[in-house]
Amino acid sequence: MSLTTGRGPLSARPAGRFSVPIPSPVDYVEPFRRRVRGRVAGRTVIDSEQVLLVHRPGQPPTYAFPEKDVVAEAARPEPIAAGYVHVPWDAVEEWYEEDERVFGHARNPYHRVDCLRTARHLRVEVAGVTLVDTADPIGVYETALEPRLYVRPDQVNTDLLRPSTTTTYCSYKGTASYWTVETGDVVIEDVAWSYEDPRPESLPIAGLLSFDGTRVTVVHDLPEAAPVL
Repeated sequence: MSLTTGRGPLSARPAGRFSVPIPSPVDYVEPFRRRVRGRVAGRTVIDSEQVLLVHRPGQPPTYAFPEKDVVAEAARPEPIAAGYVHVPWDAVEEWYEEDERVFGHARNPYHRVDCLRTARHLRVEVAGVTLVDTADPIGVYETALEPRLYVRPDQVNTDLLRPSTTTTYCSYKGTASYWTVETGDVVIEDVAWSYEDPRPESLPIAGLLSFDGTRVTVVHDLPEAAPVL
């Protein structure tokens, strides 16, 4: 995320601009000053304190390791770092940064989640029925992504919602649970999601709901992105 995806500066659709043209596409590689380990079937196949983090357009960051630190069969030379190799994420069963397990992909040091109290107005409707109408949400401002508004369950007409079996995982917010709306004969799957047990940086939105504007009508007064002149 952040540098190379969403609206990040090295993505295909950057939100801003550089003062002079840069090559496109361009990769960025930097030291990643954490111990990274990978385990397969209980066996450590990667253990390195000389890790590089590689950012490529349209992809989450990936690790690169000195060849001597890797015994994984799936290791391949890293094209932009001589003497380093990369290992596909799915070729390793358990990844660790220091002693904390990492899920989904390598976490990006440039990705930030800010959860701010706000008086922005949010209204959510489906099939002529109001689900939410409040001016007391939490604004989530996440690097390179569009801002979103989250609301407490007591601000939602939860009588129309039922839990979905869908879940997704975000490396920065945690596991999201989804909600389906039922009103009359109308059933729309996965109109909202919530993080019941979010990662530490996202604790202010624990148990709050946000709504998918492609599935229901979402009206808010968040500002449009300013033009970059």
